[in-house]
Amino acid sequence: MKYLLACALLLPTFVFAAGTAPTKAVVCQACHGEGGGKGMMAGYPMLKGQDEQYLVNAMNAYKNGGRKGGMAAVMAGQAMGLSDAEIKELAAYYAGQ
Repeated sequence: MKYLLACALLLPTFVFAAGTAPTKAVVCQACHGEGGGKGMMAGYPMLKGQDEQYLVNAMNAYKNGGRKGGMAAVMAGQAMGLSDAEIKELAAYYAGQ
């Protein structure tokens, strides 16, 4: 039983390490490109390789209205639909790219 629980807890780490994108990353791709590596326009930041905690903080700031200017209104709309767990999943995925 202990081994089953350990495997279940570690599985998400192996899935993200293998490069499998979380389901919600499909929405991110529209502007930030596949894997977050190339923004659709010059002002769109790359997510690929960003610090995981930075991405979590940024998404939470968008979600809570703490970021203004630029595409903040669009990002706020996207972030509001994400749970804390989904934000962490996305941050881990993009940080690992």
